[in-house]
Amino acid sequence: MQINSKIQEVTDRIIKRSEKARVAYLNKVEANFKPLAYREGLSCGNLAHGFAACDSHDKKTISSSASPNIGLISAYNDMLSAHKTYENYPTFLRKFANEFGGTLQMAGATPAMCDGVTQGKEGMDLSLLSRDIIAFSTAIALSHDMFDGAMNLGICDKIVPGLIIGNLSFGHLPSIFVPGGPMETGISNEEKSHIRQLFAEGKIGRQELLKGEADSYHSPGTCTFYGTANSNQMLMEIMGLQLPGSSFVNPGTPLREALNKEAVRVLIDNINARDINRTIGFSFDEKTVVNGIIGLLASGGSTNHTLHLPAMAKAAGIHITWDDFSELSSVVPLLCRIYPNGAADVNHFHAAGGMGFLIRTLLENGLLHEDVNTILGKGLSKYTKEPKINAGTIHYVEGAVKSLNEEIIRDVKNPFSPQGGIKVLKGNLGTCVIKTSAVEDKHLVIEAEAIVFDDQDDFLNSFKKDELNKDFIAVIPFQGPKFKGMPELHKLTPSLTILLKRGFKVALVTDGRMSGASGKVLSAIHLYPEAAEGGLISKIKTGDRIRLDAISGELICYANEFEQREARSIPYQNQSHGRELFEKIRGLINNGEEGAGII
Repeated sequence: MQINSKIQEVTDRIIKRSEKARVAYLNKVEANFKPLAYREGLSCGNLAHGFAACDSHDKKTISSSASPNIGLISAYNDMLSAHKTYENYPTFLRKFANEFGGTLQMAGATPAMCDGVTQGKEGMDLSLLSRDIIAFSTAIALSHDMFDGAMNLGICDKIVPGLIIGNLSFGHLPSIFVPGGPMETGISNEEKSHIRQLFAEGKIGRQELLKGEADSYHSPGTCTFYGTANSNQMLMEIMGLQLPGSSFVNPGTPLREALNKEAVRVLIDNINARDINRTIGFSFDEKTVVNGIIGLLASGGSTNHTLHLPAMAKAAGIHITWDDFSELSSVVPLLCRIYPNGAADVNHFHAAGGMGFLIRTLLENGLLHEDVNTILGKGLSKYTKEPKINAGTIHYVEGAVKSLNEEIIRDVKNPFSPQGGIKVLKGNLGTCVIKTSAVEDKHLVIEAEAIVFDDQDDFLNSFKKDELNKDFIAVIPFQGPKFKGMPELHKLTPSLTILLKRGFKVALVTDGRMSGASGKVLSAIHLYPEAAEGGLISKIKTGDRIRLDAISGELICYANEFEQREARSIPYQNQSHGRELFEKIRGLINNGEEGAGII
């Protein structure tokens, strides 16, 4: 199927825009690529240090340059339910590597924050910054010249993007990602949302709220809503960096174990091939990045990836912009309804056809690049297949050819919306993005007076005092990456949703995030220039009239002599939770469209 002309146009523009940086990056990959084991360059003393703790079998194997040695990067901790699943992976992955004639060493660990724990708390100010620290940690772990390939254990929000950036700094190595899988479905997302709203209205107490949350997040595995963690898994699959059909297989199942073993086999095959086209540096190219954006749009994924994908692409010498997202959104239909964009969770999505069907219908309609390199070789069509176990080994069979539940996933010819769910807004306030996939058509345009708040708690205090029962646009400045670290503002979601259900026209404008699980309220986020840089959001006053138009793509403040006002400033209280350690690098952080990072 010939690729859609708009997708080809955007791809060609990205290739042209990135040409100089991409050539420089690939030259670096080629200069570092070796057809033999990298540890051959180590002295005997270096090598002895590298395998000193191994058993006698692995010492002998690593001593031979003929056998592949895998470096394992893990973001395991047992506070994150998603990453608890990785606790014993090093032991059995090492065993699998031995079975396939290789070795595996735990190369290093990365930090792994949980945004669900830090929501609305001081630690959330470090959340986005952690992505770059994870990239640094990954690069340090791979820096020993002991490894011929990288295996990555990471799932959640900043972790997978950080791992990608770190792996791309070692672009001369083959890499693979190994998911842990989602927890089984708990209480329904509708029930969970209802409990949160009852608490926000003061109709139930904290014990009832905690029980509802615990019944939802109840066991090892990824949270089942379609936020950034599960958007990460979608991306790794549609970009060909993890096995087909592996993203949403539950932990502790025979299929999960068989997929883990198959991942080791595939990585060892790619190492043994000694083919530069199988390295992550060459396989992660412009078409792969475009496929990732398309998957994000078609599935209604997290707007956090309007930050992460530019940062990931930049690490491979590829330059993408928010306009690329917006133009692709104009031709890529919304095919999925997964909570918070619908009632179903990722387990329901997987059962209804999942990634295999999503990729199939996009490919069959010319909405994905098929001619890309993946961990399985050339061609994305391999990702329409479904894994099955036969005698303990993974075999791929034909995947779903039609949706098994059209309330969850649909064919391109019968979409939920003809356009994807992400749009760029521009105007006299600057540039930002908005997610519309869960927003009803009647709420896509709002013009109302602004109410300016210092932070989330300021908003919630007004809500509890019944001061917000009216049409308004909440403006929350000084949340941007340079100032506060761009925290997510999800404490606002239940209250804003209640106001929407009461019939009021409400929206949000912020230089912070509202991203992974943003829902039905129109939210203009990631706004830049941010308030800390004197951005015009710092000049808005309560009572100013603002128009937020997600159809035309406009964000405008109509106040008289608005731009001539003096910018407001507020102090940042950073002397706790490790935030003071990052003070010197805040000035180096770039804007959201460039990735909101220092890399």
